[in-house]
Parts: sequence; structure tokens; C-alpha cells
Amino acid sequence: MAVYVLDHYYLAITVLVTTAYQLLGFAIAWTFQFDKITDFTGGSNFFLLALLTLLIGNEFHVRNIVASVLVMVWATRIAGFLLYRVMKTGSDNRFDEIRSNFFKFLGFWIGQILWVWTVSLPLTILNSPAISDTSRSGSNPAFGTSRDIAGIVLWALGWLIETVSDAQKFRYKMDMNMPKDRPIQVGLWKWSRHPPYFGEIMCWWGIWILCLSPSTNGTLSSSSKSAQYGSIVSPLFTLILLMFGSGVPTAEKPQAKKFFLMSHGDNAKQEYVHAWSNYKDYLQKTSILIPVPPAVYKPLPRFIKKTLLLDFPMYKFDERRAMEESISNLSESNL
Repeated sequence: MAVYVLDHYYLAITVLVTTAYQLLGFAIAWTFQFDKITDFTGGSNFFLLALLTLLIGNEFHVRNIVASVLVMVWATRIAGFLLYRVMKTGSDNRFDEIRSNFFKFLGFWIGQILWVWTVSLPLTILNSPAISDTSRSGSNPAFGTSRDIAGIVLWALGWLIETVSDAQKFRYKMDMNMPKDRPIQVGLWKWSRHPPYFGEIMCWWGIWILCLSPSTNGTLSSSSKSAQYGSIVSPLFTLILLMFGSGVPTAEKPQAKKFFLMSHGDNAKQEYVHAWSNYKDYLQKTSILIPVPPAVYKPLPRFIKKTLLLDFPMYKFDERRAMEESISNLSESNL
């Protein structure tokens, strides 16, 4: 029989555990002023919640075990990779501007609490007594529904895309012989400018679909069904965060600026004179998120790219303005 802790959906206990875990990570990172545990604390928190809710739920149905294991596998991979990467590189420059400001740094960790708790909701609710305690009002339809299969397949594809593309980019950046005047265009990066983000989005849609069968094929109460359907905020939050928050926006313009300055900046070198034209060619033939073969993507109408394929105007680097600023800075330096 399931253990009831604070509420029937395990919302409160997971909030408390996540908050305590993240604030502990913040205290360590702030005290020692380093980045080595920041991403690891976020990723490992998913593992902690998956294991905790499965064990205290005490209902070891096949679906619960499979969903929990998939989340723990995803969490182990992402936390381990990010820890390994920061240990190899020594620091994470994404945090340079906020690490020395207490409130900004704390704000980041509070955002991480919201991210972990919200994205974990499908599994948290599935493992809760309200859904899985069949001795009361829960339901456990036989494992193997179309949603179970679809969820696992979607998660597996997403996990492979995320894992492979992360490894490809890390190897590329570590290889000193790779050309500096061109963006990465190896493996999955030929088809997408941000394949790890696409893979992560697929993973969490897969988890939500996998967790949904008690509502679609079982006999849950209307409130429990609402809770499961409502946990769609997990994949939606992931999509919105990566498309409009800490994902694509924080990567697109900074990378464009880097290649622009390599060709047109004050310290531009002759060997990098083609860097900006190389980058613009890369934009023309490489989908921003959804993997598409370059031969298919390049001739597509701009309207399709800017709408259905999600390459929104907000991601566009203002080349004209950057050129004017570069000329202005050069003129001022000659005064």
C-alpha cells in the first residue's frame, strides 16, 4: 500500500525536497564561488525525486518502474556529462556575470527549483497514491498500451539525440585541429543548430505520454485525471524554457556575434576573414531545432523556416547594427 505523505499527489514533499537540495547546492556554490556543482545539482535532483516518489509510493507497477528508471537514466546522463564537462574546462562562463551577485545567483537557483519540480510532475503524480494506489482510488491498466509504447519510443529517440549530439560537440570543442572560423557541422549538428535541446524536449514529451495510461486506459477519478493531464506543463515548460529562456536565445545571438567579430571586429585576423560568411551560409542550410537534412532545409521558403521550423525573428543577429557599432568604435579609437 502506498505511503501518504503530506498530500495524495506528492506535490508538497517534492517541493520541500527540491528546495532543500537546491539551497544546499547554492550555499556550497556561493561559499566557494565555483560552478562545478551547479548543473550537477540540477540534473541529480531529477534522480532524487524519481527514486524518492517510487519508493515512498510503494506501488511497484511495471509502468511506474519503467518511467522512474527512464527519468533516472536521463538524470544520470545529464548530471554526469555536465559535471565531467565543467571539470574538464575548469569553469562555466555562463555564470560569470551572476556568480558574484548574491541575489542574482540565488535567483538562478530558485529558477532551478521551479525547473526540476515542474518538469518532474508527470512522474511525481504517476508514483503518487492518488494514481497508483489501486487499493483505494488509483488505477493500473496493463502495461503495454499504445501510449506506453509511444512514450518509451519517443523518450529513447530523444535520449539518443541528446546524448550523441552532446558527445559530438564536446569532442569537437576539445579537438584543437578543428577550424575556428566555422560553427560545428558534424554528425547531428549538420541537421540542427541545437540537437541536444530537441532531444531533451522529446524526452519529456515521452515521459508525459508514458505516465498517462492510468487516465486514458484506467478508471481514475476526475480529479486524478485532471492532475495527470495537467502535468503536460512539464513538456510545455521544457519547450518554452529551451525556445524562449535559457536555451536557444542564450546561444544564437552570442554565437553569431562571435563569428561576426572574428571577421569584422577590432581585433579581426586575416585568417578569419571568411568566418562571418561561413556562419551566414550555415544559418541558411541548418535548421534551428528540428533536425532536417541541409539539402531539404536550404531551399525551403523563409516563411516555412520562420514559422513551422521555429526560426523566429527574435533569434536573428542584427548585422547592420553590429557593423555600425564596429565602425563607430574604430573611428573613436582613431581620434
